[in-house]
Amino acid sequence: MKNIKIAILSALILTGTGCSDRLELLPEQSLAGSQAFSSVANAESTLRGVYSQTQLLEVFGSGPQIIFDYQADNTDFVGSFPTLQDINTYVTTSPNATLEAYWAVNYRVINAANSVIENAPGVKDPALTPEVAKRLVAESKFLRAITHLNLLNMFAQPFQIQNGASPGVPLLLKSFTGEIEYPSRATVAACYDQIIKDLNEALTDLPAVSTPASRGRATKGAAAGYLSRLHLYKGEFQKAADFASQVITATTAYSLAANYSFYGAAPTTEHVFVIINSATDNGRTGSGGWASYHRPASNGGRGDCAMAPSLETSFGKEATDKRFVDLSTFVTAADGLRKRMTLKFPDAANNTDLAPLMRTSEIYLTRAEALAELNGINAESLTLVNGIRTRAGLPAWTSTTFTTKAAFISAILEERRKELCFEGHRRMDLLRKGLPLRTSGPTAALAAYGSPKTVLPLPQREIDLNKNLVQNQSY
Repeated sequence: MKNIKIAILSALILTGTGCSDRLELLPEQSLAGSQAFSSVANAESTLRGVYSQTQLLEVFGSGPQIIFDYQADNTDFVGSFPTLQDINTYVTTSPNATLEAYWAVNYRVINAANSVIENAPGVKDPALTPEVAKRLVAESKFLRAITHLNLLNMFAQPFQIQNGASPGVPLLLKSFTGEIEYPSRATVAACYDQIIKDLNEALTDLPAVSTPASRGRATKGAAAGYLSRLHLYKGEFQKAADFASQVITATTAYSLAANYSFYGAAPTTEHVFVIINSATDNGRTGSGGWASYHRPASNGGRGDCAMAPSLETSFGKEATDKRFVDLSTFVTAADGLRKRMTLKFPDAANNTDLAPLMRTSEIYLTRAEALAELNGINAESLTLVNGIRTRAGLPAWTSTTFTTKAAFISAILEERRKELCFEGHRRMDLLRKGLPLRTSGPTAALAAYGSPKTVLPLPQREIDLNKNLVQNQSY
């Protein structure tokens, strides 16, 4: 038997293109047990290889993130990719080649992380101190956690549906052994439990952020930030607030930038966790990248993702908002029409833009929302949101701006929409609040909260290979 474990089979043996049937052993498979973990230096290199895979389009290289915004109401997707347009119009089917690739490459990252978790502590090298071994495992658990979360957000309903009892995704917690397995889908609740467990265990052994480059690796702040996001998604507001506070109070490591120049290639205190790209090391493929989707052909991109009319309307309520005035402009979109597009990802030529997976402003908004859920209109939430509004050139809120707790929370959610637009948050923010992804147009009924079409179908290839996988409803 070859060193192939049929656990989410195509995820582990395909190249991730979604259209190739070649068997291809990955570097960590062929090197595991030999060079990959023969020294601390090689183990570090193997871990860097896991980070490198997260750069790819299908993971955190913009693919899932643009889908999360255009399935909702932030983006008017006008690109020509049929598989992406099918998702946009809610008519996608389970043989969708894009989704096949997303599933496969995300699980490939998880498998690579598992290999480090299992093998790094056994490296025979005097340089492997207990602290180094724990860090290697902690970074890998962090990457395994956030990649499982990426899959869960694509293919499963939010926790609020059936209180987490609905189908999640298979949890892959072991690397290849040669044993053939057919994993079933864990529940959403079980997936959250495992992701939170990984992040909590990682948090203990991860280092604090120390340099700009360390913002592109797992740190205590990044783990705490993701835990705050996870607990907010679950509606566990005290825990969400507490983990957000760990980030906010981390000395001077994290703070709001004075302006929006942090969009680009250099990590700053605005960034809690980013994927760092360069002209020679980025996730751009023939299918695109962050700037490729969000910049027009005249700037080297394709112009696929225009600002949705409802987002323009939201910004229009306070027309001086710098996030609208300074961070968007009219261009010729992929459909040949003049449309407004974001300037958050400027470099479509060299793809050096950071992938902003978690920013300090998200942490501020998470704590503000969680405290509002717990305490209603309160001074700390106002202060946190006002820091973001002041940077945007908007007037500060006061205790008399809102008359009800519900109105206050709704306003914070709208601030979150405007602050984090085009960074992949909008879909889950709506679903976790029990709101529809779209409220008008021909897809409104399909986009209603609780509709089976608000989640993506498991790839048909996986269903065919694994007798224990159950397809999402209505696919």
